[in-house]
Amino acid sequence: MPARPLARFIRQPPPVSAFAMVTLLPLLVLALGALVGGWLAWAALALITLVTFALDELAARAFPDAPEGAAFPTADRLSVVLAAAHFAALALAIWALSGGTGLGATSAVAVFLGFGLFFGQVSNANAHELIHRSQRPLFWLGMWVYISLGFGHHTSAHRLVHHRFAATDDDPSSAELGEGFWDFAPRAWWGGFVAGYEMEQGLRARQGQGRARGRARRNPYLLYLGGAAAVALAVALGSGWRGLMAWLALAAYAQVQLLLSDYVQHYGLRRKTLPGGDPEPIGPAHSWDAPHPASSLWMLNAPRHSDHHAHPGRPYPALRLGAVGPGRPILPRSLPAMAALALVPPLWRRVMDRRVRALQKL
Repeated sequence: MPARPLARFIRQPPPVSAFAMVTLLPLLVLALGALVGGWLAWAALALITLVTFALDELAARAFPDAPEGAAFPTADRLSVVLAAAHFAALALAIWALSGGTGLGATSAVAVFLGFGLFFGQVSNANAHELIHRSQRPLFWLGMWVYISLGFGHHTSAHRLVHHRFAATDDDPSSAELGEGFWDFAPRAWWGGFVAGYEMEQGLRARQGQGRARGRARRNPYLLYLGGAAAVALAVALGSGWRGLMAWLALAAYAQVQLLLSDYVQHYGLRRKTLPGGDPEPIGPAHSWDAPHPASSLWMLNAPRHSDHHAHPGRPYPALRLGAVGPGRPILPRSLPAMAALALVPPLWRRVMDRRVRALQKL
């Protein structure tokens, strides 16, 4: 099969600067669109959706994997920049959508959709990176990104529940074969909230038992809920009820996209139960990966999901796709495209269920 036009440019692993350009350039256009409206607002939305999809399709193949053990010292710096950009973008989006920049109705729709996609796909992917960092300032930064979107509990649920139980019935964030997204979403949201709380309570109890003096730290759910309430109060005081409604809508939109990522990336895949009752170790067969290069840059390599499960602390530029062949769950289109398809469950099942069943027969 002849190479597609952009394939020849994908010859080496992308540097951190490539991730910076693909994430920050659309954000700059979004900011201009929020300030002046008109065609710029729609251009930003088109850049995030149509242009990214087209580049994924034209490129035809993934970037090569970084060498094992490769270091990316500037990766965390970009994560800090993106986190700071998230807070600034959230304030700008709320101000614009509450009437601060005089947007017309059609421009406001484009601004809402564009910023919502940035928060759900870039801010989420970046916060996900940060909560896996061992340095406490980076961890707290990622946690506050989630708190600012009313989803602070994901900090606990993802690390303590999802990474332990992914692709099993004990993980609220792993969708069953035949389960539609709109059935999955409320179950995953509430199930993750409760399971994360229970894991944190158990962790604090063990810490308290192991200390000769003092008490275990408080459950961070107090911070998750109190922080979200503080954000809501600050928005209401700064931008009124319109700003509060804008924040709630943006947060809900971002949360839906986070849930869509979980839904797509483990749909229908299950780990076998070993004779002792424990699940088999998680591996490449238990996550849906996507090789598409443009959306991988946009989402900080989040579509290379199986390697993240194998190496949670590995920085995003170093995540590896590995060999792609029979028996490997690979999405037929990019992760954002498949997430959009999942919004229509009959179409999603028509595309994905036969792929799951084919994997089950191997």
